Amino acid sequence: MEFVHPIRDKKKINKMKKILRRQSIRNYCLFVLGINSALRVSDLLSLKIGDMVDGFGKVKSSIVLREKKTGKSKQFKLAPNARKAIAELVMSKEIDTSNPEFPLFQSRKRKNGKPQAINRVQLHKILKDAAEEAGIEDNISTHSLRKTWAYHAYQAGADLLLIQRALNHSSPRETLRYIGVTQDQIDDVYMTVNL
Repeated sequence: MEFVHPIRDKKKINKMKKILRRQSIRNYCLFVLGINSALRVSDLLSLKIGDMVDGFGKVKSSIVLREKKTGKSKQFKLAPNARKAIAELVMSKEIDTSNPEFPLFQSRKRKNGKPQAINRVQLHKILKDAAEEAGIEDNISTHSLRKTWAYHAYQAGADLLLIQRALNHSSPRETLRYIGVTQDQIDDVYMTVNL
């Protein structure tokens, strides 16, 4: 499996947002929710309308789901940018919101008249193309969304153990490797301490 990177540069993140928004609200919302939720792509793509929107059409403030990979329950608050993007998607004419069991991120495909969720391959292509257009040279994939959240949480000073727990990693070492702490960053720590 090829190693993929987080998107480290916030300017590139904003560029990606603009590119994806120009394509569709769905693509924009997928990206914004992905980089603000630490969800694995399998969990992100399996979200239903009812997971995100209450019976009155209002975007929920927090999410509870069972992770596909671990089977563990995960609960988290939605960041304001994510809530806004979800609200825009729900208000758009891009998706069918008539049933809370319909996928939040719908493809054009239908099965028995019901919308189907976009798949991992489609999302990978969407992200790769947008990253290329944004001038991102690192290897980007669907997993980069989750890594981007973790990287920026760490850079913002979030406790490593909290990030580890949010990602459901087994050790801090795994989390550091995951977010891409480089030797240069380790060297910077040695130079900063300089006792």
